[in-house]
Amino acid sequence: MKILITGGAGFIGGHLNEALLKRGDEVIIADNFSTGSRDNIRSVDGRYAEVVEMDISQDHQQLRELIREVDTVFHLAAAVGVELVVNDPIHTIQTNIDGSAHTVKAAAEFDKRLFIASTSEVYGKSENDRFSENDDLLIGSPYHSRWSYACSKLLDEFYLMAYHQSAGLRGTVVRFFNTVGPRQTGKYGMVVPRFVNNALNDLPLKVYGDGGQSRCFCHVADVVQALLLLLDDDRSIGGIFNIGSDRLVTIKELAELVISRLQSSSTLEYIPYEQAYSKGFEDMRRRKPSTDKLRKLVNWTPQHSLEDIIDDVANEIKKNMKY
Repeated sequence: MKILITGGAGFIGGHLNEALLKRGDEVIIADNFSTGSRDNIRSVDGRYAEVVEMDISQDHQQLRELIREVDTVFHLAAAVGVELVVNDPIHTIQTNIDGSAHTVKAAAEFDKRLFIASTSEVYGKSENDRFSENDDLLIGSPYHSRWSYACSKLLDEFYLMAYHQSAGLRGTVVRFFNTVGPRQTGKYGMVVPRFVNNALNDLPLKVYGDGGQSRCFCHVADVVQALLLLLDDDRSIGGIFNIGSDRLVTIKELAELVISRLQSSSTLEYIPYEQAYSKGFEDMRRRKPSTDKLRKLVNWTPQHSLEDIIDDVANEIKKNMKY
């Protein structure tokens, strides 16, 4: 197939690009390189993806022409990372909503297969033990800018579903739960590469809040495998699917595991949310997905443990260290 990946120079996009090329697909990458990196789109077995540098939220006619010539679109372009979202909510809203609107319209116009990347953030302040795709969603107040990301991605979901129901768009929503792995940067607040980098340098691991907030971390290779399985199964059309691990760990436990795994002399340093982000910052205390729907449809199971993730992230960082 010929496949367009918006945000294809990002962390997940780069890994997806490699997986598609390896299986023989032709790939076009559209990215403005605001948070993506050319390091993420290296060659695979001598084959290269076509790279188009553009801002899909602005260059909608160019995006429309790209979508016209492909079979499938993976729409991964978005504002990423809690720090970026909190510090620049206008950019977050414009990037996520405008870019998705142009993508959905063009995919519907030309009858293309479309995947939109959403996020576990859409579950908001829900206190359910596990988050299921049919759950009601509880978003926080607009006075707190961190919820702008959740709302913008949720609007993307509604937009895709509206076109699926009214115009027959062959679309699918995937909700990522803390995808991590090699080549992910800690620049925008991603906790695993930030912890691993500090541990390798025997620096304090900065834990925001009390460290009791819990998350499930899924290796990017497992996430990409789930995307390929959904791509190859038309029963996924019109569906929403959680993609993530079911191993729940607190951020304090994660920090301790990183230190132990890497035999580091680092210590933990607790940073109040108000200092890390802004006054009144709200966090989700628990975020665990139900992946029953995905597992039942395509028989998917994560193959990498949290220890594997830490090792892979550490190996990538060490490979790029300059002594």
